[in-house]
Amino acid sequence: MDRKVTVRIASTNITENIVKILLREGGMGIGVLPGMKEQKWIHEGLITESLPNGMFRVRLDNENMILGYVSGKIRRSFIRILPGDRVKIEVSRYDSTKGRIIYRIRNKDSNN
Repeated sequence: MDRKVTVRIASTNITENIVKILLREGGMGIGVLPGMKEQKWIHEGLITESLPNGMFRVRLDNENMILGYVSGKIRRSFIRILPGDRVKIEVSRYDSTKGRIIYRIRNKDSNN
């Protein structure tokens, strides 16, 4: 049984109105409201294999193997990532098999 709901809003800001309606309606099937970011896990791992198109096989510290791709910031800065490097990787809570490489951890015994 579909029931029409009338929403009265006093605010004149259109985006505030949309957010209020979405919150009142329970999000209407939208997972994340605009402006709200998805929570991510950040792990450290070791690059084990280099794949095409900036993709890497990463072994996390908890022994899980995931597929990592280079973030845009690292790609823009021309930071080279090679097998054997330690990296920080951001993993989504919804798909823990893929992650975004956000930082290359410097090696203690090298100058770069």
